[in-house]
Amino acid sequence: MALHYYFCCIPKEENNMMELQTRVSFLVFFLASTSTLHFSMASRSTHQEFVDAHNKVRQPLGLPPVSWSFRVMLYAKAYAEKLRAQNCPMKHSTGPFGENLAKASWNMNATEAVNMWAKEVKDYNYGANSCTPGAMCGHYTQLVWKDSVNIGCAKIKCPDGFTFVTCNYDPPGNYVGEKPY
Repeated sequence: MALHYYFCCIPKEENNMMELQTRVSFLVFFLASTSTLHFSMASRSTHQEFVDAHNKVRQPLGLPPVSWSFRVMLYAKAYAEKLRAQNCPMKHSTGPFGENLAKASWNMNATEAVNMWAKEVKDYNYGANSCTPGAMCGHYTQLVWKDSVNIGCAKIKCPDGFTFVTCNYDPPGNYVGEKPY
């Protein structure tokens, strides 16, 4: 779709050389898109498992359900692949989205990753909007951030055999001084 926009906006006077460059760009874009589409379709059940696991935690709180975003998933997948080259360190991307990470020695599935983050509820005090001292609860608060309704996640196998999962959230949450819901 973005390429179609690019095609329509090429000035006529640059048509000859630009047309060739554009056709090459289109071919590269098309091949990349079909490969991405294949990946996305092959993983549709995993995508739904991530969505369902998130919504299972959010629904009892009366929060809007999350939806799968292929744009956010592509970001998550690219970041996971980058970390794979470094043996999957638990390092946040500091990108434009909210983010939760999980790593396990077994073939962790989507529900297990989301449940890891959801268990942090025991260390979250809603009234004070804070975590128990010395405990983490930011994964939980991102998971239930009311406005974070678009998610994209990636799961990879690390060189050391561990499973690494990243979920990204759009718009991001965990703003200092704000409650998640």
